[in-house]
Amino acid sequence: MTVAIAILNWNGKSWLEKFLPSVIEHSQEAEIYVIDNASTDDSIQFLTSNFPSIKIIQNQSNSGFAKGYNEGLKSIKADIYCLLNSDVEVTENWISPITKLFFEDQNIAAIQPKILDYNQKNKFEFAGAGGGLIDNLGYPYCRGRVFDDIETDNGQYDDETEIFWASGCSLFIRSEDFWNMNGFDERFFAHQEEIDLCWRLKNAGRKIYYTGKSIVYHVGGGTLNKQNHRKTFLNFRNNLTMLVKNLPVYQLAPVIFARLVLDGFAGLYFGYKNGWSHLGAILKAHFGFYAAIPQSLKLRQTHQVKNYYQSKWLIFKHFLGSKNN
Repeated sequence: MTVAIAILNWNGKSWLEKFLPSVIEHSQEAEIYVIDNASTDDSIQFLTSNFPSIKIIQNQSNSGFAKGYNEGLKSIKADIYCLLNSDVEVTENWISPITKLFFEDQNIAAIQPKILDYNQKNKFEFAGAGGGLIDNLGYPYCRGRVFDDIETDNGQYDDETEIFWASGCSLFIRSEDFWNMNGFDERFFAHQEEIDLCWRLKNAGRKIYYTGKSIVYHVGGGTLNKQNHRKTFLNFRNNLTMLVKNLPVYQLAPVIFARLVLDGFAGLYFGYKNGWSHLGAILKAHFGFYAAIPQSLKLRQTHQVKNYYQSKWLIFKHFLGSKNN
């Protein structure tokens, strides 16, 4: 079983300089690639001068996370792709628990490791934590992270278990499964494209897994931090688009209606908390979502899993005081 680590880079020389050594040190069994999204800094020169063993794939434009990986991975031949953010520190023996799971169960399409916070290493990290789940209204959350509430790692997620989605910051996926799903939906540009991909894999009868035996540390917000209104736009537009593509047909109308109403309240909350540009971003996200509906409906699969959620009414339980999900 061959493994290829693919690090997508855009003007991220400082991240490569900081974290690539750990990837090289602890990934002797894998080929390492950097897919460069037309960086304007000296990332390429830095790599060729300091890490000549790293294979470089150069995309012609900065087409975002989704298309950037779709284009770059076309040039990589391996049984398993590891899509790894440039702001991730890996640890000793992080790959073998992953490949062991792939060997043991051919129905597993994708796996993520335990993802902890690089700056607070006893805390889970926002993007993935102890494995991704989703509620009945389509709100993504994680074991170890619900909305902005993040748990301390006390070994409570040291297990190996099936989850709903695996984080794109450290995503191991069989190349065959990736291409069977036609890769990421490039319309997403960035954010939640991995959740959409995992949901499509679940609809196709494949499994998504988590292992706490493999650990990585993620900085997070290396390209867009949580306060950036562009990130707000992408998250809200992409989440609604994902729902239209993947929800069971009988859930489409009620869930989408509920989400549009709740997004209005979210816009006021985000605007008050982070600046009113975020309210504008959510309004813009809705118009972007409406424009994409015809194509999203065409991309629906022939089968959608009915029991897609692991919690009900998460937003109400969380913000109205009942956090037992």
